[in-house]
Amino acid sequence: MQADPRAVLTGVHFLNGDQACCEGALAAGARFAAGYPITPSTEIVERFSKRIPLVGGVFIQMEDELAASIAIQGAAWAGKKVFTVTSGPGFSLMMEHIGFAAMTETPCVFVNVQRGGPSTGLPTLPAQGDMMQARFGSHGDYPCIALSPDSPQECFRLMIRAMNLAEEFRTPVFLMMDEVVGHMTERVEIPAAESIEVTPRRLTEKAPEDYLPYETETSKIGGSLTPEMAIAGEGYKFHVTGLTHDERGYPSMTPETQHKLIHRLFAKIDTAKDRIIELEEDHTEEAEVVVISYGITMRVAERAIQMARTEGIATGKLRLITVWPLAEERIRELAGRVKAFVVPELNMGQVVLEVERVTGGRTRVIRVPHAGGTVHKPEQILEAIRRGAMTVQGAGA
Repeated sequence: MQADPRAVLTGVHFLNGDQACCEGALAAGARFAAGYPITPSTEIVERFSKRIPLVGGVFIQMEDELAASIAIQGAAWAGKKVFTVTSGPGFSLMMEHIGFAAMTETPCVFVNVQRGGPSTGLPTLPAQGDMMQARFGSHGDYPCIALSPDSPQECFRLMIRAMNLAEEFRTPVFLMMDEVVGHMTERVEIPAAESIEVTPRRLTEKAPEDYLPYETETSKIGGSLTPEMAIAGEGYKFHVTGLTHDERGYPSMTPETQHKLIHRLFAKIDTAKDRIIELEEDHTEEAEVVVISYGITMRVAERAIQMARTEGIATGKLRLITVWPLAEERIRELAGRVKAFVVPELNMGQVVLEVERVTGGRTRVIRVPHAGGTVHKPEQILEAIRRGAMTVQGAGA
């Protein structure tokens, strides 16, 4: 399916990341958004509120983030593609409804333009302190898809991808931006609508009396672990609950139902990791040291990598475009032959915890934490690369 030509602002523009994110949402078919103003994400829905009447959609400013995060789910069950935007404090408030979206398999996108925290923190300054919250923020067990752009161009592209993944897997998807990328203005090229692939809502073709809202087709060849949807108000009667439920959607609070449901929620993501995980690599095959990072931090690390190569240190880059699920297999492959991983983040150490777990002590992992408010200096990352290059092969962290 191709994008709606009315919604695509074709051509070359100078946009900041927030504006580009909005254009990506429109191109992907988003026709409903709800939000509550919070720096540094507000520009996304400000632009959406101006653009959406031109293509036939709705933006609602809600009374708070709790209301926004559940309003989009109601609109999703009414047949719309949806998203909301926030930053750290609002993301915390949305966690209950993120868990609800995971349990009810409601396709929706949460955009978090991260800022310094905890609490109110630094409203106008950058951080990447919500990465673990995206993965484990709500209660219970559920899988997670989180993407991290490093430029306004990628904000456009990855917002489309986030919307598509939400539809394909019927799950909440996170676009984890940061204040620098959100407010950075760069050249953004928006292609013609016919070149933008958009994943349509997978609607049931069954008669209303035969439809089960959580029935999957795993018994068929090529069957899906993701159930088909129906649109509320179009003759289908179904139950949507955050309680453990059976294929009819009715509460069935038994260990057997819980086991079957939760294992399927994980399996629909786990079995598709090869398609979901997106990485950018450079010189990893011959590297002694590999820098692993994401978002704006990797753009800073690029300079440090260049400086290290000038000094004769074989340095590679592994950028996590998809942060969750983590590229565990690729990291393990590299861990078997590089001296060290250097992991700079605009937090005190979050994704690095998973890198350490995956490497299992076979390769040294050097943390380069930063409390936020600004970005790393390339020299800080360069010093960590130098330390990594001096590591004895196979030494632990």
